[in-house]
Amino acid sequence: MFSKTCEYGIRAAIFIASESLQDKRVGLKDIAQKIDSPEAFTAKILQVLARNKIVNSIKGVGGGFEIPKKKMKKIKMTQIVKAIDGDVVFTGCGLGLSKCSDEHPCPAHFKFKSIRTELATMLENTNLEELALGVVSGDTFLRYSPAQV
Repeated sequence: MFSKTCEYGIRAAIFIASESLQDKRVGLKDIAQKIDSPEAFTAKILQVLARNKIVNSIKGVGGGFEIPKKKMKKIKMTQIVKAIDGDVVFTGCGLGLSKCSDEHPCPAHFKFKSIRTELATMLENTNLEELALGVVSGDTFLRYSPAQV
């Protein structure tokens, strides 16, 4: 559904938010480790998130990444997806055709159309804070660990 980059971007934003809820800033190394992503790849994703004002990047001693608590409720998952993948997940053809529409549909067009609509609604109605709270409480996790089963 999402690109790998977008999946890692969502995970990174949720992790940073969960740490920010506990008044902590986190560094690149910790983020990469917690979301199970290579550091260099994570750094590029964080640049995109910072450029799109989803995360704050603080330089220097005591620096790192954070998301102000007040801002978390306002950041919709849609913003993260669009920042990384653009709007192709909301408008693109489910089979990857360059041209696909109601007038000239691919074989799966109308099935994908309803799924895209539901996905867009879910992402627009889900904010970063609610996902981060699940991680903080231990009800949800960002990385599989056999000890969690």
